[in-house]
Amino acid sequence: MHSNSYTLLYAAAISVVTAIILAVTSEGLKPLQEANVALDTKKNILRSVRIASEDRATIEQTYNANVQELVVNSAGEVLSDVSAKSIRLKDQVNKAPEARQMPLYVYTGEAGKKYYVVPVYGVGLWGPIWGYLALEDDFNTVYGSFFDHKGETPGLGAEIAEKPFQEQFQGKKIMSDQDKFVSVRVVKKADKFTLGDEHRVDGISGGTITSRGVDAMLRNCIEPYLSYFETVKSSTGAVMPESK
Repeated sequence: MHSNSYTLLYAAAISVVTAIILAVTSEGLKPLQEANVALDTKKNILRSVRIASEDRATIEQTYNANVQELVVNSAGEVLSDVSAKSIRLKDQVNKAPEARQMPLYVYTGEAGKKYYVVPVYGVGLWGPIWGYLALEDDFNTVYGSFFDHKGETPGLGAEIAEKPFQEQFQGKKIMSDQDKFVSVRVVKKADKFTLGDEHRVDGISGGTITSRGVDAMLRNCIEPYLSYFETVKSSTGAVMPESK
């Protein structure tokens, strides 16, 4: 029969060995995990420009051939010394707009037409919500969108990740007739709304807090890009800077 000291030493040794194995395994899997996260990001950016694929090779090839990654600030400047991959959007959206470093993804489609994909991040009922909104080159019309969440309620707030909700954004406008930013508003059908149907999508039935979270997320995340959009519009024939 073993003594208590032997049992304690044995248990401690097993714990140390197990911890070492787990640490080595975690470190070994880290590159694969990071690659999967990067692939998921690329896939979701492409979804916002209406390109849906689950094939890794197709996603990588399409993204690498058609998407340019930029980082801009609210003054309309391109931060050429900052990589979009280094930006943690969660940290940036909590800063004042003038202090943000903001990723922007420029997708070039058929006949050279460009779409400007803005990443968005906010808070729903139970946790983070995020996504991408693709604007046409008039910097007003929404071409497509993609949204996802961490823990919204299935059948309610989780509906932001479904096509019927996301497809409502296609063709909507973020600027008023007076060229003022009004965003695309997520509004319940019964709520009074005066901006016009081109600026609204229907909120999710039973998902009021998540709908409000998407609404606030869009307004908070899109507006700081307006100066850069104005810079591009005023630079006729300007060559886009090289991405990092």
